[in-house]
Amino acid sequence: MPTSKIYELGSLVRTTAKFTKFDGSVQDPTTVSLTVTTPNGTETTYVYGTDNILKASTGIYYYLIDANAVGLWKRRWFSTGVGQAASSGKFEVIEGA
Repeated sequence: MPTSKIYELGSLVRTTAKFTKFDGSVQDPTTVSLTVTTPNGTETTYVYGTDNILKASTGIYYYLIDANAVGLWKRRWFSTGVGQAASSGKFEVIEGA
């Protein structure tokens, strides 16, 4: 999977997940979680309702990642129960000019 975006060190990186039914309509899953992996390999999992995952509207959730280290970051959204799904991606953080 190619790196989709590059951010400068110290940025707040917004990651968003949209959970839909097979017909394309949005739905709220039973649980919504996000695992963020830092460049040094540290994984942290956040859970909606417990951590700072925010809900924009039905089926749409987001989280602001503090890009505080240079290197390749990974993120993986996943849900369980109703609306079970998963989606992953990555981004790169570089030193400023």
